Parts: sequence; structure tokens; C-alpha cells
Amino acid sequence: MSEFFSVADRLLLDMHGLASFDALWAVQLDSVDMPNTSRGGWSSVFRLELGDTTYYLKRQSNYLTHSLRHPFGEPTFACEFRNIQRYQRLGIPALQAAYFGARRVAGEHRAILLTRALDGWRDLDSWLIGWSEQPLATRAAVLRACAELARTLHAAGQRHGCFYPKHIFLRPVGERYEACLIDLEKTRLLLPGRNDRIVDLEALLRRAATWSQNEVRQLLAGYLQRDEDDPLIDTWLERIAGRRRSKQARA
Repeated sequence: MSEFFSVADRLLLDMHGLASFDALWAVQLDSVDMPNTSRGGWSSVFRLELGDTTYYLKRQSNYLTHSLRHPFGEPTFACEFRNIQRYQRLGIPALQAAYFGARRVAGEHRAILLTRALDGWRDLDSWLIGWSEQPLATRAAVLRACAELARTLHAAGQRHGCFYPKHIFLRPVGERYEACLIDLEKTRLLLPGRNDRIVDLEALLRRAATWSQNEVRQLLAGYLQRDEDDPLIDTWLERIAGRRRSKQARA
């Protein structure tokens, strides 16, 4: 069995009798959504409140991903946990893991991933609802935070793979906003050139259709660290549009 505890969280889990794989597997909680059963097993998410600290407890059984390194499959949480650790090492803002464990039980491949809840943060999807009603200064700050997050991600040599508004969380810090990422399962190394970066940015912009053309330029200006009227932004806009046309042609 592989197992990880965050030093900062183990004491709290121990105080509540939850500092073991068996205890976290057995604790009775209400699921926050319908279990995912698309891979022949199941995977479900629960909210766990321990005093003033809230977690998301994710459990799965025979819910596997296959790769050259793991041709017979491994739990998707194992991949996500490695990516959480990698993001932390690289200084990419993301969710924090409190516990990870995986074990086989009578031929069943079980895994648990416990992460700190992002209470006090809001996903970008919720910001986009009523976006036009937000003050200009707020919109500019949110765009700047998203641009900084994308730039930090790619400067660290990582492609998120699902760079969607629902996976970007923001919170105010004084007059600015900071952003972080969740759902790191599909993260991989960024390939040389622009294409992987275009893929992430196109995924974000396609789902943030409420942003005006000027706001898209603001985002790219922050990402590229250029002025908004820089011709390089037009080049990136053309490549993003080309990526979108290509996706539509394959649909």
C-alpha cells in the first residue's frame, strides 16, 4: 500500500479517529454528486467537516487509468496526487492534499484522496455568471489573476489539459485576486513550441465566451506580458481561433 499524510493535517485526522485508510474508507458521509462510473468502477466525492477545517474526501474502487508506466492500470487519484505534489514543488498554485492512500482488497483496487476544501474561493464559472455586472476594476483583477496563473503554469513546463473556468478558483487578496487550480489528473509536461499553451488557453476562452474581445486581449496581454496593442497578441488570437476551427471540424 502507498500512503501519504500531510504533516499539517495528520494530527487533526488523528484527533477524529480518521488517520488511517480504513477509517477514511468507512466514515459515513453524503456524496456531493452522483458517483462516476465511466471506467468500469466507481469514484465519488464527499465533504468532510472537522471542526473549523473542511476537506473533500474522494474514494474510488477499480476506477483506473492506463499508461505505458502502468499498463494494467492505476487509480486516477494516484495520478492526480502525483500532480498535486509536482505543482507544489514547482510553485504552481493548486489544491492541497491532506492524505492519499491506495490498496488492493480482495482483488478490488481502492484509492482515497483527501484535499483541503477551497472555502473562501470561488470558481471562475461562478464569476462569469453576471460578469457584465461586475465593476471594471474587479473584472480587470480577475483577468489578471487568470493570466498570471496560466503564465506560472506554463513557465513551470506544465500543461493542465482541462484549463476550464470550473477548475480555476479565485479569492480576493487586498485589491488583487489570486488564482489556483484543481482537477490535475490530465496534467502533463508542456511540449516545446506554442501548441500546448494554445490548447490550454483555447479551452479557457471557449468556455469564457462572456468575455469581450478587449477582455480577451487583456488576458493575453497579462499572459504574454505585453501591451494590449502588441501585434504578438493578434498572432496568438489567430492561433487560438485556428485551434477552435480545428476542433469544430473534428466534431
